[in-house]
Amino acid sequence: MSFTFRKRIYGYECDIYGHLNNANYLPILEAARSEALQEMGVPIQKLLDMHWHLYVLRFEIDYIKAIQLEDIIEVKSKVLTLNKVKSSWEQLMYNSEGELCFRAIMTAVFAYQGKPARLVPEIYDVFERYIERES
Repeated sequence: MSFTFRKRIYGYECDIYGHLNNANYLPILEAARSEALQEMGVPIQKLLDMHWHLYVLRFEIDYIKAIQLEDIIEVKSKVLTLNKVKSSWEQLMYNSEGELCFRAIMTAVFAYQGKPARLVPEIYDVFERYIERES
């Protein structure tokens, strides 16, 4: 299942060319994943209350097309893989024309009380429900 996050691009987020500055892509991806976690029923605060964290291990990113000032973008996020120790997410960013502009694969490790740990079934089962299965 894919989760959708929409956002307008403002001047302070752009470079001198009027393009979304490359330093501002990661905060947008983080916001989109946070919203997805809300929709999944495991918001960041709930995970924190349970002493669980998701630590970003790696990003693989492809800048495909510039995103322009005042464009309204759409970020589609989905869980690609999951095991008891880590998960990967795909995040695709589209401009208001519906053109794919950016692709990221984020890998995160699960941690309990700040240390890498095997995910408990209560949380694992939630993530597992949202993995897109191939038909």
